[in-house]
Amino acid sequence: MLKTSLSVAALFLCAALPLQQAQANPSVKHPRPIAKKQPQPAPAPVLEPASEEQLAAAQRAYLGDYVCEAKQSVRIEPNAKTPGYIDVSFQKQLITMKPVLSSTGALRLEDVTGRTLMIQIANKSMLLDTKLGQRLVDDCVHPEQARLMAEARAAAAANPEAVSNGLGISAPAAR
Repeated sequence: MLKTSLSVAALFLCAALPLQQAQANPSVKHPRPIAKKQPQPAPAPVLEPASEEQLAAAQRAYLGDYVCEAKQSVRIEPNAKTPGYIDVSFQKQLITMKPVLSSTGALRLEDVTGRTLMIQIANKSMLLDTKLGQRLVDDCVHPEQARLMAEARAAAAANPEAVSNGLGISAPAAR
């Protein structure tokens, strides 16, 4: 116990020694503590001029605010510097994306750095982290998507016989 107490006391004295020397002789320069380097922001990606297909795809993006699950939101705006690109704001991120029309008719907004992907389908949009392979946010609905879905529900209610099961197979007529 006595050895431990002496060791602790010796440590305190060693730690206090530089402070005593600095107070006794202020003209002596002491090394400054090493400051941690702040990470540098990633350089802005160089955007290639948009093709005609990309410009057409950008016209199909729903711009503005989206209401998402868990009280989250996404904002989509045209890129201010390069026509044909879209900026997606989510949480504290601003992601520059290239719009691409898929063969299914969905609009893909592909992060120019390859990290994220936003998909717009008829009834919702979702933001995915392609590196982690998971959704960042789902059930994002733009006012235009909400309007189109309300129209589809009203049309289905008005003519239930015209509604298929989604597989392209119609139910046989009742006899």
